[in-house]
Amino acid sequence: MSRYRGPRLRITRRLGELPGLTRKSARRSYPPGQHGQNRKKRSEYAIRLEEKQKLRFNYGLTEKQLLRYVRKARRVTGSTGQVLLQLLEMRLDNTVFRLGMAPTIPAARQLVNHGHVTVNGRVVNIPSYQCRPGEVIAVRNREASRKLVEANLQYPGLANLPSHLEFDKNKMEGKVNSVIEREWVALSINELLVVEYYSRQA
Repeated sequence: MSRYRGPRLRITRRLGELPGLTRKSARRSYPPGQHGQNRKKRSEYAIRLEEKQKLRFNYGLTEKQLLRYVRKARRVTGSTGQVLLQLLEMRLDNTVFRLGMAPTIPAARQLVNHGHVTVNGRVVNIPSYQCRPGEVIAVRNREASRKLVEANLQYPGLANLPSHLEFDKNKMEGKVNSVIEREWVALSINELLVVEYYSRQA
């Protein structure tokens, strides 16, 4: 299954607010479709599936990519759900988004793909790159890159900068100080249900 490129509000109506996917909020609170208003009682599987879909759409991952992250999180000591969220939050595209350089994660991914972002002074165009504590994420020293990010900084996707990051607007560079803590994850999700969903596959 490829990355989702369809209507984003349709997804937020079904799954709730996804700050990484879009800044827009749906005017209707019920899911889309003919039977959106009269939903039946959901099964346990449906609830777990919905939490998994929240994670997938918010971070813009394919099914295969998310499964790979779950397997990786399983190999690390500690809570699998928390490690999974940390792995996703420390991706370069998400870090660029959390620094306020882009309004959404898809926009941040485009910045990275097009070579507008540097890590420790070197251009990195891989959105899934795992940022590590001590690394400096900056805008490439080109007029086009700086103009693009300057415009984005006026309307950041999220109001608060998480505690593990710091950002200098004048230099247009941010620093990763540590791994993100669970309380700073902007997405409202029960990560344990995602782990349960994959328990038979991973």
